[in-house]
Amino acid sequence: MTDQDTRTPAPADLWTAIDELWAWLDAHDRHDPPQAVLLRVLKLSEEVGEVAQAVIGATGQNPRKGVSHTWADVRAELCDVVITALVALRTLTPDAQEEFTRHLARVTARSLGPAPSTTPPPQRRDM
Repeated sequence: MTDQDTRTPAPADLWTAIDELWAWLDAHDRHDPPQAVLLRVLKLSEEVGEVAQAVIGATGQNPRKGVSHTWADVRAELCDVVITALVALRTLTPDAQEEFTRHLARVTARSLGPAPSTTPPPQRRDM
């Protein structure tokens, strides 16, 4: 049996997992709420730095260290950034899922344009 087999299975739902992580952090937080919010947002900078470190390591850009990371490490660090950001968002609002969904829809519409219509365009009749 591996370590993974003995762990509690992760929630299937992203937002359930984010809520559970947020609750766990809140239960173990030693800072007052304003400081906790700032520290959770600052944690993003640390995680983004770890992505940069992994990219540098995966490409061997530090001659002293050589190739010290893999692209799997980069992917894992990017996942940590996403999780940290969603937990920080949840710290700022209990409606994190709705807020994120609305924002994603705005960014998607701005970038990709409106969703294509599912109804066919009207047929033009020549007169």
